Amino acid sequence: QVQLVESGGGLVQAGGSLRLSCAASGRTVSNYGMGWFRQAPGKDREVVAAISWSGASTYYSDSVNGRFTISRDNAKNTVYLQMKSLKPEDTAVYYCAATKCASATYYTSVGGMEYWGKGTLVTVSS
Repeated sequence: QVQLVESGGGLVQAGGSLRLSCAASGRTVSNYGMGWFRQAPGKDREVVAAISWSGASTYYSDSVNGRFTISRDNAKNTVYLQMKSLKPEDTAVYYCAATKCASATYYTSVGGMEYWGKGTLVTVSS
């Protein structure tokens, strides 16, 4: 089993930055596709960014492309999401997720992920 714990959320003003971390335990996730997802009140959970096991391939949703950066440190079993130029519409609970499947079809979709963290709340004030 893989346990994922997110941290780094909080309250920030529009235009500000935050860095989320996702620490994995239970087993190494160095060969797992990883992703960050978010869910705003009343909305479906959606993918924000995802990264292949090696870090060579990344994916960003249109809404965050150019503002967010996903990265991973396999030696630390940790994935990061650097968020810049935050907007009020970025307010949501952010979840980290993992899948053993190497295909981007899986690690860029909610249904393709096998393990989930409990989430961290990001609130962006206007």
